[in-house]
Amino acid sequence: MERDGLKWTAVAPGVLPAWVADMDLQTAPEVVAALRKRASGDLGYPVWLDDATAGPLAEAFAERMSARFGWSPEPEHVRSYSDINQGLQVLLHIWTRPGDGVAVHTPAYHPFLDTLREMDRPPRPIQFERDGDTWRFEIPDLSGCKVLLLVNPHNPTGRVFTRAELESLAEAAERHDLMVIADEIHADLVYAPNRHIPFATVLPERTVTLTSATKSFNLGGIRCSVAHIGMAPVREALAAQPEFLFGSANLFGVEATVAAWRHGDTWLAETLATLERNRRTIAERLPDGVRYTVPEATYLAWLDVGRKGMAEVLEREAKVLLNDGAAFGPGGETFVRLNFATSPETLSEILSRLSPHLP
Repeated sequence: MERDGLKWTAVAPGVLPAWVADMDLQTAPEVVAALRKRASGDLGYPVWLDDATAGPLAEAFAERMSARFGWSPEPEHVRSYSDINQGLQVLLHIWTRPGDGVAVHTPAYHPFLDTLREMDRPPRPIQFERDGDTWRFEIPDLSGCKVLLLVNPHNPTGRVFTRAELESLAEAAERHDLMVIADEIHADLVYAPNRHIPFATVLPERTVTLTSATKSFNLGGIRCSVAHIGMAPVREALAAQPEFLFGSANLFGVEATVAAWRHGDTWLAETLATLERNRRTIAERLPDGVRYTVPEATYLAWLDVGRKGMAEVLEREAKVLLNDGAAFGPGGETFVRLNFATSPETLSEILSRLSPHLP
């Protein structure tokens, strides 16, 4: 496979990339077939052109949520966006004002922190702390917040929230009158016996769910995501906006996403088996001085290497590019994030290069 995407072209010669969250795996053949069929067929306006739900996209989303997670969302409450980040910014734009606080678990997915800073929505950290072989948190006072931004499964720790934790967050959201934006893009990448619980099944009337096939099926460049707007006043606020202001899904994005969600589960199961082995290999191969909590979901390893600025050191000396944990906000300063969605052979080489330079 020719690797000409950002992940592999943004590194210096000789450096192995283990940073941005793309996989090094072949695309599901069902997705490739759907795109080829569309490319050789009618590229005119789709029949769902004037449908804000993008027609088959909303239907495929509802089917998948019901089949995999026991949640039956209303297709008519779905909206399409280019990606999760756009969906988040649209929601913050229509529902909040500069200065409104946004509660978010930290460390946090760094593009979300960038959005909050750029839009002047101050983050209210809900700090993760290591507790044995997992991560725990206490909910602080959320007075002054307008939104709870929930990333579940969590990036970068790989934590899958329990029902008790989701119920405690729901209680806080009701008490403080918060809209909950639930980013659930990694829901298909959960390792047994852990189980993903959509937040909309806990607090439906306050929840906007953001998701996409792009992480689970390695389709980052497809630029297609969905938002299920469970909160009626938010649906009304969106409906009051100009029709084309926020754009909509494109034809190829819808084709790829529908094919992945409806026909890609054999590929996904094989991919999860590879990722399962890889996450365990990391635990076996890391030096004793590195603290690693095996993730319950995602293909991202959150490694405490005990020193600040180690991502730069490891790129220079070990020739491996990782994400610097400092970008993920409070609690990430001594961490690096390693993307293990690659072949076992490449992961072995990455770990061999890293080990001599880790504590």
